[in-house]
Amino acid sequence: MSNKLIIVETKAKANTIKKFIGGKTKVIASMGHVRDLPKSKMGIDIEHNFEPQYINIRGKASLINNLKKEAKAADTVILATDPDREGEAIAWHLAYLLEIPKNSTCRVTFNEITKEAVQTAIKKPRKIDMALTDAQQARRVLDRIVGYKMSPILWKKVRKGLSAGRVQSVAVKLSVDREEEIERFNPEEYWNIYSILQDKKTKENFEAKFYGKDGKKIELHKKEEVDSIIDDLETARFVVEEIKKSEKKRNPAPPFTTSTMQQEASRKLGFTLKKTMSIAQTLYEGINIPGRGSIGLITYMRTDSTRISEEARFSAKQEIEKLYGKQYYENRYYNTKSNAQDAHEGIRPTYVSIKPDEIKNALTTDQYKLYRLIYQRFLASQMSAAIYDTVSVTIKANQYDFKANGQTLKFKGFMAIYVEGIDNGKEEEFTNLPEMSVKEEVKKEKIVAKQSFTEPPPRYTEATLVKALEEKGIGRPSTYSPTITTILERHYIEKIQKQLCPTELGKVVNKLLAENFKDIVNVEFTAKMEHQFDEIAEGKEEWKQVIKEFYEPFEKNVEKVEKELEHVKLEEEVSDVICENCGKQMVIKYGRYGKFLACPGYPECKNAKPYFETIDAPCPKCGSKVQIRKTKKKKNYYICENNPSSCNYISWNKPKPGEKYEESTDREEIEKETRKSNKKRKSVTKKTSRKSNKKV
Repeated sequence: MSNKLIIVETKAKANTIKKFIGGKTKVIASMGHVRDLPKSKMGIDIEHNFEPQYINIRGKASLINNLKKEAKAADTVILATDPDREGEAIAWHLAYLLEIPKNSTCRVTFNEITKEAVQTAIKKPRKIDMALTDAQQARRVLDRIVGYKMSPILWKKVRKGLSAGRVQSVAVKLSVDREEEIERFNPEEYWNIYSILQDKKTKENFEAKFYGKDGKKIELHKKEEVDSIIDDLETARFVVEEIKKSEKKRNPAPPFTTSTMQQEASRKLGFTLKKTMSIAQTLYEGINIPGRGSIGLITYMRTDSTRISEEARFSAKQEIEKLYGKQYYENRYYNTKSNAQDAHEGIRPTYVSIKPDEIKNALTTDQYKLYRLIYQRFLASQMSAAIYDTVSVTIKANQYDFKANGQTLKFKGFMAIYVEGIDNGKEEEFTNLPEMSVKEEVKKEKIVAKQSFTEPPPRYTEATLVKALEEKGIGRPSTYSPTITTILERHYIEKIQKQLCPTELGKVVNKLLAENFKDIVNVEFTAKMEHQFDEIAEGKEEWKQVIKEFYEPFEKNVEKVEKELEHVKLEEEVSDVICENCGKQMVIKYGRYGKFLACPGYPECKNAKPYFETIDAPCPKCGSKVQIRKTKKKKNYYICENNPSSCNYISWNKPKPGEKYEESTDREEIEKETRKSNKKRKSVTKKTSRKSNKKV
């Protein structure tokens, strides 16, 4: 029996696969990528057809030497890295380092880490797919070129250490555009009139909403209109004019893709994208289950397909019929979106027989929550529709029309196990109406008028930004989480109560890039590039030609922008704070954590201090300015600018003009939450002031 060597990315994956393989086979991990572009330079030979200059990743020398040693000792080397473009590229780099011949059938992939899937894959090795590898190279090279050409412009005009990226800059732009839309929004007044009515037979109360007049819908925008209608209704009889009954079906959602899993985990579990993907990775690679050993619990978690295997479909059928009965099962197929790669199945449990509650003790709390979500979503996707009885009643009051709608759940169907979350967090409400008949008079209990105002579009959350990126064709399953993580870490956006808000730094960077690189920081362009990467992966385009077509106009644009901005200096925002060292008015600059104050007399005067926004209302205790500060969790609190020297005012609540001072009980809690963040802010201000002071 020949001795084999199987190489995967992680130790967890290696440990799971080991138990499925017999004989002299060894399974070891490459710990991710082993080669990449250098960090110290662009690493792309523009003059020689964009040839990437890969180097071994620093710190991995001993690991690479061990891989070479093990490969030399083995009769057969199998590269079993992840089944996507990134995994294919890692396999290609490994083949290069281990001197595996180009046409060798050394590559295997599996969508799930189960005994059956692994053993079947190992029996059918294939050549490395160079089309998939080239698609990954194209993305890597293009993003490196964009970053290395555009980022220095930010360093010169804003501050050192900033970065620009093809996808991340578009994600920031979406957030900034939404913020500007919110700021431009003018709320419009509108009114609703509700009548609380009572069915005379059952004495049940129900609500009917004003619809219009003489069968025509009317929108109410003024109180005078509302008052006039209410006056007319004072002596009106409320009579049932029409009753419509129907049956409504609600179908289940398809199995998870990467995007929908991230969105639902955010809505239902409160997980960040990064956390969701990290936990999903552990569930995919293997969990040690007592009595079973290490098992991969879910299929590969980077996918944009909703397709599932026939074996999984059959397992779901058996489980549903056993738990709920035959009437709850429906064999369902889902259409995958036209721009999806569809390389893998949707995300599902590898074994439907392994129920979440049965292995709860073997999982961490978060692993259990995510596994249960994936399990329930998959099972629900193969279940019958929920059925409602609906009723719509039109009630006439003089010439005015009111509508009352009700629905009752007749058959739970898939809702017996799972209901998809919605972005605003408001689940569907079910209302029952009393049995009524046409021409029946109902009793008016009271009339209620409610004033409302239209609301601006909401800020993005991580979940809704992923949804927007996916809908616009920007990025792919493997890029959503790192993209949003990057712009958060760069402080281009910040998270406030789950909402993503562009920072001042993000707005400045977006303005500079959007004005000067309109063709790059552009939704349509970014989506077009994703399509071209897909074409490369399918062997329809040559990757270096795609890069060449992009590079030539891009390079001309960079040269033009550098020339135009050479003598342009971004205006410094002057504060009303006087430098205590030299008497100059301090200016507002941007550091890693946002704004800070710096003396314009640099380098003679190197004074710098934190910058805090102030509110219009004075301190209720001493009359000085009140600053807005944030805890490490981005929660606002309000503090006197003289705190702690001569005034100890501090509060969670924003003070109002003329507010009488009352001793706050918030001090201890706020100080506890801010101790760490203030320490970090002071440290960062000192470090960044020297660099940022030189040039804005």
